[in-house]
Amino acid sequence: MYYMSRKLILNMLIQIKIGLRIKELREKQNLKQEQLAWQAGVDRTYMNYVENGKRNITVKNLEKIVADGLKMRLSDFFNDSMFNEEKN
Repeated sequence: MYYMSRKLILNMLIQIKIGLRIKELREKQNLKQEQLAWQAGVDRTYMNYVENGKRNITVKNLEKIVADGLKMRLSDFFNDSMFNEEKN
């Protein structure tokens, strides 16, 4: 995960968290944006907007990116401290 303060992560919009998580997992798999977009069946520019938190991704497209592109289950995608932190 990218190094950020706990408070910053808690206050981030969900679309930014999703974008950061996709980028993190894509880089771990040594994929370029274009490769992931192709595997998921979405446009590369759309992928760029999602990763940068500039698009409010639909559940359908999130499933395509995670399941078809990153080859993982949605539950595993969201099983990360970025999503599991509780606000105090």
